[in-house]
Formats: sequence, structure tokens, C-alpha cells
Amino acid sequence: MMLLTKENLKALPALYTQDGKGEDAIAHVKFFDPQGSWTWYASEFDPAERLFFGVVVGHERELGYFSLDELESFRGRFGLGIERDRHWTPRPLRDCK
Repeated sequence: MMLLTKENLKALPALYTQDGKGEDAIAHVKFFDPQGSWTWYASEFDPAERLFFGVVVGHERELGYFSLDELESFRGRFGLGIERDRHWTPRPLRDCK
């Protein structure tokens, strides 16, 4: 699965442009591990660095940076990779749990 579409790239603000918004920033893209409980909600993206900012929900829920390269290279049990939620509706980070 292609993790980022042209539409996703258009919708994602540049990295650091949402500073000060905190959890009011909008999560434009949701990624998830289909075999596990980890989920990544992206609110900003730097295409040169291939780096997102958003909320990561795993062992804990935290704001932070995560890498497109790492998401693309991950393979879990049975060789399944991270997927993008194609039915995701953008919403504030505070609502991403």
C-alpha cells in the first residue's frame, strides 16, 4: 500500500507550521499496524526529511516525530506492513486515541 498519496501530501502542512496549536492541530493522515495496537496520526510533514509530527499511540499516547522511512520498512508477523486508513476523516489530535 502507498502510505502517502498526492492528496495526503497536499493536505499535510509543513513541519513546524502548526507550532503552538498543540492538540488542536489537525491529524490529516492515520497509519496503523494491522497486526498490533500501534497507531500514528500525522498533522505535519517534511517531504525532504520524510518526517512527520503528530500523535503516536502505542504503549503510551504521546506527541512526537516519526519517520515515513521507518513506517515503510516495518514488517510484522506474516510480513505485513503498516497501512494507511483510507477512510480517515481529519480531526484534532486531541480526538485521536
